[in-house]
Amino acid sequence: MKSIDQTLLVNIRKKFAQVDHCPQQGPRVFFENAGGALTLNSVVECSALYASIPDNQGRDNPASHELVRVINKAKDDMRVFMNAPGGQFFVGESGSELLFRLISNACLGTPEGGVVLGSTLEHPATRSACDRWAKIARQSHVLVQHDGATGTLEPAAYAAKVTKDTQVATIVHTSPVTGMSVDVAAVAAEIRKVAPDCFIIVDGIQHAAHGRIDIASYDIDGYVISPYKVFSRHGYGFAWISDRMGALPHDCLIDGPADNWEMGTRDTGAYATLSEVAAYFEWLGEQVSDTTDRREKFVAAGEAIHAQEKALTDAMIHGTGNLEGLAEMEKVHLIGGVDNPAREGLVSLYVDGVPSVDVVARLNAQGIRTHLRKDDHYSGNILKPLGLASCVRVSMCHYNSAHEVAQFLAALKTIAE
Repeated sequence: MKSIDQTLLVNIRKKFAQVDHCPQQGPRVFFENAGGALTLNSVVECSALYASIPDNQGRDNPASHELVRVINKAKDDMRVFMNAPGGQFFVGESGSELLFRLISNACLGTPEGGVVLGSTLEHPATRSACDRWAKIARQSHVLVQHDGATGTLEPAAYAAKVTKDTQVATIVHTSPVTGMSVDVAAVAAEIRKVAPDCFIIVDGIQHAAHGRIDIASYDIDGYVISPYKVFSRHGYGFAWISDRMGALPHDCLIDGPADNWEMGTRDTGAYATLSEVAAYFEWLGEQVSDTTDRREKFVAAGEAIHAQEKALTDAMIHGTGNLEGLAEMEKVHLIGGVDNPAREGLVSLYVDGVPSVDVVARLNAQGIRTHLRKDDHYSGNILKPLGLASCVRVSMCHYNSAHEVAQFLAALKTIAE
């Protein structure tokens, strides 16, 4: 597999809107990818086209037939991209809404008295949904404690908590605060050993932009993403469910298709933009490999993305050129440690003597976009155990450059001093 070299990086950056310039701020470095990745130019164009179409799906006219074709194509594209030969895909209001929907139906579709198992590493969408629906279904909600030092959790942590009464389980693929990934397949395997019929639902929202999704290998029942975090746009979420989850009782129209999980007439443009995302990953796979197999192109793209993002985080942590890295800055501390193999393009940090809100503001004043994470309902589960009120999240993606990392290090060094 080839790496993303400078020539390819230039071509990659040409495919994204506002890659180095904000309409309001002017020139800027975008290190806020975990809050929402850059949007493909093709997605912007595609969205405008479909926003102009007055027709609905399901009518007997040429425009309607084309809309149905576009929707089916998008589902087929994502089936290969995410390696999901079975089950079904559908869109919803948002990733969070879909997680709530999957979790509610799993809880209500299993007997009272069981256990709903999650973790303290998860986003509040899953934790809140499990807390609410476990109570309504008269089940117990149990949380696996993550490792504060590494910012992730090991399969053994789930194994210690799972019981034969575990009926629903949730897993976060990558933490939006620490940036550390979880071995979904290994965690699911530990759950299945003890509770083989458990419904396992994965929050893949933070992971999707990094590629390397392989649903067939996970042995799970649900996987949810937010397309605006994987080069598409806001306004919808996307979910995959297994056939057995699809058979659970769920909201649907009387006398309508029993297996339909989609509510109302959805935006065909949302589906069309997913095809644009799949096409981008396929194109990238062609640039870094010689394979002619479509799935292998997606795999190659994911591997190249991972390698590029590791190079960027290594440069940020250990330094680049004559600039010292974060690990060498005396007053800078990294959440999750210095050398962490679970890291996916994200570094969360805090600076002694400088409130994180001020670090973010001072970086932004220099045209470097990062994000403040606070001890609130979004991030308190990560920050409270560390005794932190806040931290700075610096999130990169494969289209970011070593030059941008150097700009960040130079700016932060001044702030930390």
